[in-house]
Amino acid sequence: MAVSTTTATVTNSTSSEAPPSLLHQPKSVWAVAFASVIAFMGIGLVDPILKPIGEQLDATPSQVSLLFTSYMLVTGVAMLITGVVSSRIGAKRTLLTGLAVIVVFAALAGSSGTIGQIVGFRAGWGLGNALFIATALAAIVGAASGGVARAIILYEAALGIGIAVGPLVGGVLGNISWRAPFFGVAALMAVAFILIVVMLPSAPKPEHRTSIAAPFLALRHRGLLTVAITALLYNYGFFTLLAYTPFPLDMGTYSIGFIFFGWGLALAVASVFLAPRLQRRFGTLPMMMLALALFALDLAMMAAFTDNKTVLVVGVVLAGLFLGVNNTLITETVMISAPVERSTASAAYSFVRFVGGAAAPWVAGKLGESNIHMPFWVGAVCTAAAIIVLTTGRKVLAHVDEHDPEPHSVEEALAVTVADAD
Repeated sequence: MAVSTTTATVTNSTSSEAPPSLLHQPKSVWAVAFASVIAFMGIGLVDPILKPIGEQLDATPSQVSLLFTSYMLVTGVAMLITGVVSSRIGAKRTLLTGLAVIVVFAALAGSSGTIGQIVGFRAGWGLGNALFIATALAAIVGAASGGVARAIILYEAALGIGIAVGPLVGGVLGNISWRAPFFGVAALMAVAFILIVVMLPSAPKPEHRTSIAAPFLALRHRGLLTVAITALLYNYGFFTLLAYTPFPLDMGTYSIGFIFFGWGLALAVASVFLAPRLQRRFGTLPMMMLALALFALDLAMMAAFTDNKTVLVVGVVLAGLFLGVNNTLITETVMISAPVERSTASAAYSFVRFVGGAAAPWVAGKLGESNIHMPFWVGAVCTAAAIIVLTTGRKVLAHVDEHDPEPHSVEEALAVTVADAD
């Protein structure tokens, strides 16, 4: 076929050249990466204002935690339609649609008068987030120079920076009003929307349309299903840490913002610098298991010493290191765990992990109302269970450490960005 011939030609012509620098990327990749930073800011942005929202709107911790639950539940379900939408209207329009939806619902959340309204508008925010994130990951992987591994590092760096800056922005703006962070996200997303319009070229129409059943069919592959369930379980611990920790910390918006800024910064550093080195030396699956084990122990430490704020602060920041390594490696594994399109693999994986992890914030808040230690214990157990699940799939995932990450085809890259920056 013409596609395989073209791919072989490109591979042969570049095999003798030195691999491109991580920073040497098409301008369109940087536009999507920047927009991804803003999108990921929305995850941790509400951390510093959870308690102020609860106090001013007379809501319990479990009710406030529904801001995360509604967001993740809708994000996960919406992941099932991301491939259907992008294969019909193209990557650029899907990205722009997602950004526009986030702008609208973030602004509405800032205008809310009850906790129920905020929870509902965060659900709408999750829809936009799903359309953007699933497409952004596939876009960066397909278009970045240097293969899948480098693209994943870029994507996880955007995730880490966004999550790091989100709480910081939330803390600063939240000191003015709990509404300010929502309006801040709406404004930044509007900027990201303009950048995508200007810098991302219009791609040709996709050659084929993705079926809504494609993500479900992809989960029939044991490797992808194993990784998805692993992510579901450790996501429970992850979102327990994110949504519940501000309550036992019981600090001001600035303090919470800086603590989670440190966590996100550690996550970004681990994603970009530690994960590739550890992967090369010890292998993908062994390092994923070690990172998950350390995260489980970290949560157990926080469970045992929940009354000690110093331990909680140290535990939060350390978790960033462990999650950063694991996030990079598990995301890369997803993209090569099954013989399906990357966007389909991403949608299937995200559906399982987000829908499954959506219960964590509410359950953690509910458990914490009667026993402040219990949420962290449950998170630690779920993370430990993720290691067991991953272990059962070692045989079907054995190819992961033997895989030489290269783009699937030139056409896949062209479908996203048309051409490199020139």
